[in-house]
Amino acid sequence: MTASLDLQIKTLPESPGVYQYFDKNQVIIYVGKAKNLKKRVSSYFTKNHDSGKTRVLVKKIESIKHIVVHTETDALLLENNLIKKYKPRYNVLLKDDKSYPWLCIKKERYPRVFLTRRVIKDGSEYFGPYTSVKTVRTLLDLIKELYPLRTCKYDLSSEKINTGKYKVCLEYHLGNCLGPCEALETETHYNNSIKEIKNIIKGNFRESLDRLNTLMLDFAEKMEFEKAQNIKEKIDRLSNYQAKSTVVNPTINNVDVFSIISDETHGYANFLKLSNGSIIQSHTTEIKKKLEETDQELLELFIVEIRQRFNSQAPEIYVPFQVDLGESVKVTIPKLGDKKRIVEFSERNAKYYRQEQFKQIKIVDPDRHVKRIMAQMKKDLRLKEEPRHIECFDNSNIQGTNPVAACVVFRDGKPSKKEYRHYNIKTVVGPDDFASMEEVVYRRYKRLLSEGASLPQLIIIDGGKGQLSSALKSLDILGLRGKIAIIGIAKRLEEIYYPDDPIPLYLDKKSETLKITQYLRNEAHRFGITFHRNKRSKSAIQSELEQIPDIGKQTITTLLRKFKSAKRVKEASFESIKEVIGNSRAIKVYQYYHPEPKE
Repeated sequence: MTASLDLQIKTLPESPGVYQYFDKNQVIIYVGKAKNLKKRVSSYFTKNHDSGKTRVLVKKIESIKHIVVHTETDALLLENNLIKKYKPRYNVLLKDDKSYPWLCIKKERYPRVFLTRRVIKDGSEYFGPYTSVKTVRTLLDLIKELYPLRTCKYDLSSEKINTGKYKVCLEYHLGNCLGPCEALETETHYNNSIKEIKNIIKGNFRESLDRLNTLMLDFAEKMEFEKAQNIKEKIDRLSNYQAKSTVVNPTINNVDVFSIISDETHGYANFLKLSNGSIIQSHTTEIKKKLEETDQELLELFIVEIRQRFNSQAPEIYVPFQVDLGESVKVTIPKLGDKKRIVEFSERNAKYYRQEQFKQIKIVDPDRHVKRIMAQMKKDLRLKEEPRHIECFDNSNIQGTNPVAACVVFRDGKPSKKEYRHYNIKTVVGPDDFASMEEVVYRRYKRLLSEGASLPQLIIIDGGKGQLSSALKSLDILGLRGKIAIIGIAKRLEEIYYPDDPIPLYLDKKSETLKITQYLRNEAHRFGITFHRNKRSKSAIQSELEQIPDIGKQTITTLLRKFKSAKRVKEASFESIKEVIGNSRAIKVYQYYHPEPKE
């Protein structure tokens, strides 16, 4: 760190604010916010950072500028605006090039209601933006079914209507408009409809339902049953729409819900807007991590950006954990009930979005998919490096007979079947899994060392603490302990054991790390048991032929090479056996399977 930079850090104020890092070309490379500018900026230069990106950032800092603000909320807003303006290289950017649809209630006499993608500051009311055009169109269809509104662009001033400038159009005759252009509908009646439409857009259906119910009963009392039936159909449509959109307690009103889930490289954040128990907006996005951003930092940035983008004035937000947004908004972390369920619903949306992204990435960008999996495994299994090369061992025997072992190899999370290896146990007598594991691990890595082959970053032992300890003995002898990470996985509860640690690790049952670990273990078991069965079958065949007196191993091999199995030898004619092994031995084999009946 240069003397000039050190001086700048020492003279920073201990106040809330925003700091900017500049490189040697005086280009902004990072913008951050802090409750205490001096402490936050100093931490970059006094800590040992695990992330290589953070270390590179610190090396490139040539100068620092800061802006002091009154509150943390001001710091959040200013940070967000500066990031959007300068797009610093090391900052997370919540970029979105989509043009979202809005519902516009035009500022005019007899206002029109329509969909638009352009927000013009002409005094009109805009609701949105909506993330789905389908949602807007469904809402517009409902409004048109309930309220006959004009669609023409005429200037319906009182002077022009009174002079009879306009005539009703086809929409009037179809019943889609009540004819305000000829003063057939009063402005008061039309504006009452607009007021109810605003309530429906905001998710407040109660006033509209109450008014329609009163209207239906009035028509029924006057014996105007056809009109009453029309109103009833409108009530049914509105109730049906309300039932579809209401997912929580209707008392939850004007609330924003935010949640985030993340992995090593990306965060996935979801936003829901609630009004009168209805979700009226939803948005999920992917955030690429640039440094070592925590979920809290990412979510704070997401909240500020989304509330600005969607023009949200909700006084309260629900989040899964504490965030610092100042005193201008109430932050609630629900613990139970409907509020807790809506936060879980938001998290579920984020998870589904993450899964969809993974599926797309796996097809479009397989390298990124592999990097993400490897980074996740490194974190979950507490490894020093990414396990690009993994080997897994398993033993197979039945009461000590035909003991064998298998080693399967995975590269970049996928099986490398050409590198699979079988082992016949040579030095162990009887059913001793521990000794067998010790022998196989020793033989495997002694050979790799002698050949100068690459060693794996991770060894997985199928078994608990006993098998893991046995494998460790071999690594100790070969001088590989500490150079290769090694774990054991026990079948019963999928416990992960580490050397010299009696307490096992339990991975999330749905985690990709556990799935790959289980895949390795199952593949080793499959490969080993197949070899064991083949060996046992071969042994059983040979032992049957070995029962024939005066028939040696070479003769048995010759017969099996020709007839493939003991069963076919048994079914063969004397002449065909004679052609293979000669007359004298053919007599012995044939008579063994076809003894002459005793008189």
